[in-house]
Amino acid sequence: MISIDSWIAHDPDPVTRSELTELKQRAEDGDPVARAELDDRFSGLLEFGTAGLRGEMAGGPFRMNRAVVRKAAAGLVEFLQDTVGRDALIVIGYDARYNSHDFALDTAAVATAAGARALIFPRHLPTPLLAWAVRYLNADAGVMVTASHNPPRDNGYKVYLGGRAVEPEARGIQIVPPFDSQIAAKIAATPPADEIPLASTGWGLIDESVVDAYLERTKSLVTPEHASDLKIVHTSMHGVGGETMRRVLEGAGFVNVHEVPQQAEPDPSFPTVSFPNPEEPGALDLAIAEAKRVGADLVIANDPDADRCSVAIPTSTGWRQLNGDEIGSILGEQIAKIGAITGGTFASSVVSSRLLREIAHSHGLKHETTLTGFKWIARAPEIIYGYEEAIGFCVDPDGVKDKDGLTAGLLFAYVTALLQSRDQTIEDQLDHLARAHGVYLTAPVTIRVSDLALMPATMAHLRANSPTVLAGLPVTEVSDLTEGSAELPPTDAVVLLNEKGDRAVVRPSGTEPKVKCYLEVIEPVVDSVETARAEASRRMALLQKDMSAALTLPA
Repeated sequence: MISIDSWIAHDPDPVTRSELTELKQRAEDGDPVARAELDDRFSGLLEFGTAGLRGEMAGGPFRMNRAVVRKAAAGLVEFLQDTVGRDALIVIGYDARYNSHDFALDTAAVATAAGARALIFPRHLPTPLLAWAVRYLNADAGVMVTASHNPPRDNGYKVYLGGRAVEPEARGIQIVPPFDSQIAAKIAATPPADEIPLASTGWGLIDESVVDAYLERTKSLVTPEHASDLKIVHTSMHGVGGETMRRVLEGAGFVNVHEVPQQAEPDPSFPTVSFPNPEEPGALDLAIAEAKRVGADLVIANDPDADRCSVAIPTSTGWRQLNGDEIGSILGEQIAKIGAITGGTFASSVVSSRLLREIAHSHGLKHETTLTGFKWIARAPEIIYGYEEAIGFCVDPDGVKDKDGLTAGLLFAYVTALLQSRDQTIEDQLDHLARAHGVYLTAPVTIRVSDLALMPATMAHLRANSPTVLAGLPVTEVSDLTEGSAELPPTDAVVLLNEKGDRAVVRPSGTEPKVKCYLEVIEPVVDSVETARAEASRRMALLQKDMSAALTLPA
């Protein structure tokens, strides 16, 4: 247990120091709510893992604040200097959330005081620009201060390694074991936050030419011959992607772009969305309303740090938001046409649709299945494209070896324009993929728990009571990935298959109190796409019902 009095005494931020002092007094006066909150905030140091840090902003070691960030920065810098030398180079980016700029400046000040070299972006920019800068500037590490699509009260600290710290093929990718535990050990050994030396000057600003180089590269991803009058509605979801996305699109010739006015400017309170995630129900309502108003051909939505991308398209029955697997397949088919000439590997996570594997093989390309997260996807050998169902897409791994919602949005606009020039639509392309490979229908089942202890209990219950029938068909295979498999390292997940190849992948969430189940039904097209989709939908409804029952703990 971390000493409350000691932490308060050494908290360098007067705001959180005062907040903790008041909370402690209320707890001592007998307020049970204050006592529970204080106990939670001091239950340990916010854990540094492969996603870096992420959590609610407040005082205390188990929250995101300047004390925790300074300790994280000091630990990271010591790890880098032990690994590559005193002159380690760190590049730093930040979004427009509350405290992001302060956390970024603290990181630069800690690094500079320790003798390392630090460069910071001069303004808030999307996460893909930081991932780009790590590779472009050959930095030994990158820090992006962002909580991505988390609620307004959260912030985070995402770490990339590059330069001399990792082998060439891993440069510019988020950290994986054992680096996370090595950095965490350094963080744990740091002195109290107010005793960590800080420089007042000495770090540099990342030159605007780095942004320009990224924008210039995005132009090379599409040919100039396309229907540049495509009418696009874009939303940055109150995040930092708006200006850069417009410049990316305009640079490639897409000039008929309309922003959702209520969501165009960065706003850390995210006033028009209950949860700033493009996947959440209702998140694209304003964008679709704007698309209807202007008669748009396409909606592109980025999450607040613009590393993810969602789209919506007009159909004969109204506007429809595509899911991540549909977007991933559309982009994959486009990139495969180039890959068929150049060669390379497609990669997707184990919870994403198996359709990408079929697309890759049909074009003579290799495919690799990975664990969830781009820290794994981007490590696929000879990768030329990777995606996962949670609307993350890497369409240019030689430039950004991470998910990039800006280049993904550009490429999707390009595919839409190409199809439009042939009097075709995205719906037509989805039908084409179905006729070529069958209908691959995906859907989730999510079990939200009130107690984190119920997550391992739910997984244990499933392992002990695996269903023998799914969607009316016998289960032919149950794979417990705890020990790993021929293609995957060990992970806490269970995969079930029935005799028609319908699949359920179950895993506990790494960031939320949920057990997630990713479902997929495969139905070949024999008569018509419509008939196959109807049969796939029928089995999916059964599969969802069966897995909901299988994941419900007995009373």
